[in-house]
Amino acid sequence: MGNKLAVLTAMSAGLITLVGCGSDDDDSSAEGTIDVELSDYEINLDESSAPAGEVTFALKNKGPSVHEFVVFETDLAPDALPVDENGDVAEDEEFAPVDEVEDIEVDATPDLTVDLTAGDYVVICNIAGHYRQGMRESFTVT
Repeated sequence: MGNKLAVLTAMSAGLITLVGCGSDDDDSSAEGTIDVELSDYEINLDESSAPAGEVTFALKNKGPSVHEFVVFETDLAPDALPVDENGDVAEDEEFAPVDEVEDIEVDATPDLTVDLTAGDYVVICNIAGHYRQGMRESFTVT
């Protein structure tokens, strides 16, 4: 009986050690990963800055409508981007996004990974009317 108890004790200690060494896949503090929630009419970033290099935006569309996520490098304030006659951001050759994910369905969780240099950025949703309604945030890369 003593040997069985010793073996069980050793196995239990081993399991506790393994559990303690495991990684947490939901750890939002992973270097270079920014958790982003999109909802009408907000963009919520869990961090407002990241170090230069590869940055992953882990997107989650909380609904209730389709959104998109667009990254611009600019010194302009989030509410001062150039707009067209409808009040949506005028994406063109003079004001082109760094990258974007279009048509993000409700509950979708795509990632956008971009290589960003140090500077000021603005992230927006440019679905018709969403930028005007406040779906914009500043972001800094150091």
